[in-house]
This record gives sequence, structure tokens and C-alpha cells, in this order.
Amino acid sequence: MDFSKYKLTGQKVDLTKFATFEDAGESDKTLKKMRTKLWQELAELQETLYAESKQSLLIVLQAMDAAGKDSTIGKLSLNLNAQGCLVHSFKSPTKRELAHDFLWRVHAAVPKSGDITMFNRSHYEDVLIVKVHDWADEDTITRRYQHINNFESLISDGGTKVLKFMLNISPEYQLQRFKSRLERPEKNWKFNPGDLDERKLWSEYMTAFEAALTHCASEQAPWYVVPAENRAFRDVMIASVVRDTLKGMKCEYPEPEFNAIKYMPESIT
Repeated sequence: MDFSKYKLTGQKVDLTKFATFEDAGESDKTLKKMRTKLWQELAELQETLYAESKQSLLIVLQAMDAAGKDSTIGKLSLNLNAQGCLVHSFKSPTKRELAHDFLWRVHAAVPKSGDITMFNRSHYEDVLIVKVHDWADEDTITRRYQHINNFESLISDGGTKVLKFMLNISPEYQLQRFKSRLERPEKNWKFNPGDLDERKLWSEYMTAFEAALTHCASEQAPWYVVPAENRAFRDVMIASVVRDTLKGMKCEYPEPEFNAIKYMPESIT
């Protein structure tokens, strides 16, 4: 599949032009078979990344509430080795974190060589919810776009590939997901009454997302707008982009530091 139409590298963004549901003409059964194969490929590529231990991969997930960030991370990491796969969820900053610059806590969570790290929300909260609620003035927000670009350029130069995914849903789909959480007792814990207040600011959030995606997308650290209402397609798209990125990193198993011929199985007693 070709996902290039969902990739952003610096153009002005209008989210109304992006679909929230997509199946690429494939059945749900076919998409699920595709994603199973992709997850297996990811496991093999991750092993090479971990063994080589010279590069790393950062996957950023941003979305409105109930768009599927948790389930996306769960599916994407399903076959990955937990030793080299970390998930970092960014909550409201602590007093200690607020005493530093807004990227301080983020930089500390960047993956080390050999690892894959997934951000469930990220440094982009500081130009999204902060912008929507006017917790910082426009001049500060504008400067933060450049700070983010510099930060992502810095870690890219250091060997960390950066992939950013915005899970795109409609307000109607979000409402459906909220109702589903309330109808299922085992999902009640995922519902936050405060999410209804944020929902009233949908238009403001879309404006903030468009600005962030416009100012902070590049070939080095692209954004992808993912049609997230079809979960099977969502999983295939994200896994495909991650697979292709890992392949492009051309990781190799390290050469052993001993004479492997000397230790052939038949010679070991």
C-alpha cells in the first residue's frame, strides 16, 4: 500500500481534507492478515536494531481522547522484545518538571541506542492543550515550534529516527467511543468526565493540530495523519511505516568478538 498521501513533511495542513476512515479497498479479514505479517517482520527488524545497538527509533502518538493511542501501542508492541521496547506516557508535568524547560522531561525519555520508544502523548502537548487553553501566549507557542524542530533534529543527528502519528478521528466517532466506555463496566475506568469539557473545544484543538503539523513536519521527522476509525487499517498503516523505516536504517548484526569457527556445535563439549 502507498501511504504517501498521509505523510507530511512541511506543507500547510488542512485536516478537513484527510479521511478519518479508510480500508484501501481491502476487507477486514485481509487487513488483519496483513498486519499479522507486518508484526512478525517488525520483531525480526527490532532484533537487528537491538543487536547492532547503534541507532534507535522514536514513535510519537498524538490524538484526541478515545482515538486509540493505547490500543495502537498494544498492537504495535505485541511481538516486540520488551528488553528493547519502552513506552512513555506524558501526563501533566510535575512541579520539578515545570521548574525546567518544557523539553527537559522529554529529552530524558528519548530511546538509547538499540531501543524503540513510543510516546503516548509527547512534547506536542505543549503546543496543543497549552495553546487551546491559552496557558502560554502565541509568541511562546511560536518559539516552541522551532524548539521542537531543533530538538528533533538534534536527536536525529544522534542516530534516533523520529516518526510521528496523529490518529485522526471525527467528533462523532469520539462520542461513540465515550458511550462504549460507559456501557461496558470493565471500560468505565477509561472514561474521564473532563474529556467532555475538552470535547467542546474540538474546533480549537483541530486548529492547534493543524498549526503543529504545519510547523513541525520534515523529511527528517515526518508526521503521518492516520485514518484511525478503522483499527485494522490503522494498524497496517502504522506498522508498514515503522517496518519501512527500520528497513531503511539498514541495521546489521554485529560481528562476534571471537572466532566462531572455533566454537562450531560439534566442537563444544
